[in-house]
Amino acid sequence: MKKLETDIVVIAGGPSGLCAAVQAAEDGANVIVLEKAGVVGGAANMGMGPLGIGTKYQKRQMREVTVEKAFNMFMEYTHYNVDARLIRRYFEQSAETIEWLEEKGVEFEGAFSYFPKSEPTWHIVKSGNGIGPRAAGAMNRALYNAAAELGVQFFLNTPANKIVMEDGKVAGVLAKDNTGEEYEIRCKAAIVATGGAGANKEFILEKTGYRFGEDLFSFAIPGLMGDGLKMAWEAGADQLPVRIEMAANFEGIEELPEGICNVFLQPNLLVNKFGKRVMNEDHMQNATYLSNVVAHQKDKICYSIVDSSIVKYYVRNGIDVVSLVRPNEDVSDFYDGIELAEKTGNKNLIKADSIEELAAKLGVDAENLEDTIDSYNDYCESGDEEFFKDKRYMRPLRKAPYYAAAVRAGGYGTVGGIRINENCEACDKDFMPVPGLYAAGADSCNIYDDSYMFLLPGNSMGYAVNTGRIAGMTAAEYAEKNQI
Repeated sequence: MKKLETDIVVIAGGPSGLCAAVQAAEDGANVIVLEKAGVVGGAANMGMGPLGIGTKYQKRQMREVTVEKAFNMFMEYTHYNVDARLIRRYFEQSAETIEWLEEKGVEFEGAFSYFPKSEPTWHIVKSGNGIGPRAAGAMNRALYNAAAELGVQFFLNTPANKIVMEDGKVAGVLAKDNTGEEYEIRCKAAIVATGGAGANKEFILEKTGYRFGEDLFSFAIPGLMGDGLKMAWEAGADQLPVRIEMAANFEGIEELPEGICNVFLQPNLLVNKFGKRVMNEDHMQNATYLSNVVAHQKDKICYSIVDSSIVKYYVRNGIDVVSLVRPNEDVSDFYDGIELAEKTGNKNLIKADSIEELAAKLGVDAENLEDTIDSYNDYCESGDEEFFKDKRYMRPLRKAPYYAAAVRAGGYGTVGGIRINENCEACDKDFMPVPGLYAAGADSCNIYDDSYMFLLPGNSMGYAVNTGRIAGMTAAEYAEKNQI
């Protein structure tokens, strides 16, 4: 067994771990990062950028969001069922964190809303490939380079497996690399930043009741198995509920031309297994709201339905609601997608020549579906008397063929599990800090309670980078005070 010594061990090198390592090293600590994968960045390599509040980008765009406004929005959204002190510190620091990242070489495209009803808090990383998924990989590379320049040591393909406690405080971390080499790293502090358990089906079932691949269709970043949660709990941290960061998913049609998803993400008619409407479809643009609705339906499934006249309208005029992830208004490839789906036997995309046939293929009550569509068509003329949808988005379904796509409960992985305070100190059941133990990112993300706050986009990565920095600051201060 190799024996090493350092001030701080950061367990995992995703966005929270990278920020923790850089911040702690800037504050004078010696840092080792243990990363399970062969590369750093974690889930953020698929992401686009962090939240920022009160930033220069918002001011330049005359779309300023104040800390006061964001704080009140967040606390009211969560019914104050979260740690107000942590939210305030996170939001207050977020603008300075954007500038801190720029000092490390990160560039930003600007501040953006995710969808029309959201605030412009999403700071998209400039990658050279335009705005889109995986842009944040450039941020991860910049943070890695900054950490290396500061002398941070990285051990890739080397997962931690135990936090060593002595006399009630952190004394080291045990790890083993992919060759079988074992490490004992003596340290004064450990920061858990392993990104949750989004790829652990058994863990998700145990903690949330969802059956991955059956009634939950989430992203599953390889390697996110809940290792850090288990290590922190074993070391004395209090165990809080683990939740899914919900965001609806059109399962099985992502591989089809983009126009398919863009059409079905519009505020069209949405029905459940009984053929009945379940929401004001104007709110479908918020993937968290949509996922919450779907999760409360029979078999945790709904269907978005359009007819040929609606498709033709979108093809001719462009879609009504554009999201930052899918900004292309042109859906002329919709018909190519339908043809491809038919050739490949895609069961998540349905085409039918009548409402009765559509109901049969969806397995819903035909009479209910016909009544729902008749009422909906009437509302298109008179106004939505059922769920009060904006009349701009009310379009009747009268012309075959009809098309439907299955909407499933989904998410970005797990959040929460480790109790922390506003200093990102892991706390025990008595709310007292476990000496030398810190947590950041998804492992500690207890701030959404039952619903991800999509109205302030960039929250996942924003929380990760800011709690990473807070954990790095606090751990470095603790390590300095506990020098032998």
